[in-house]
Amino acid sequence: QVQPVESGGGLVQAGDSLRLSCAASGRTFIRVPMGWFRQAPGKDREFVAAVTASGTITAYADSVKGRFTISRDKATNTVYLQMNSLKPEDTAVYYCASDTFWDRVRVAPQSWGQGTQVTVSS
Repeated sequence: QVQPVESGGGLVQAGDSLRLSCAASGRTFIRVPMGWFRQAPGKDREFVAAVTASGTITAYADSVKGRFTISRDKATNTVYLQMNSLKPEDTAVYYCASDTFWDRVRVAPQSWGQGTQVTVSS
């Protein structure tokens, strides 16, 4: 079982960059896809990005394509979300997630972190 723990959130201005980290415990980390989701106040949680176990395939929500990059470091059991050109509408609690299956990690992953707040001021 992979248990994600997020860090790196904070308050930034529009146009700034921020990198979120997700440290994952568990011996199966290197074999499972990982993803990022976010939830803004009053809205449903939504998919942001995902990466396969190998790290060779990624997927992004249309709203973050070209601005966000997901990557993983197997040596440190860490997944990153590099966020550039941040906008006020990116303000949300960001969650790291994991699942055994690539299709499910982008829709309804089985394991969730507790989230980290990202606030983008205009």
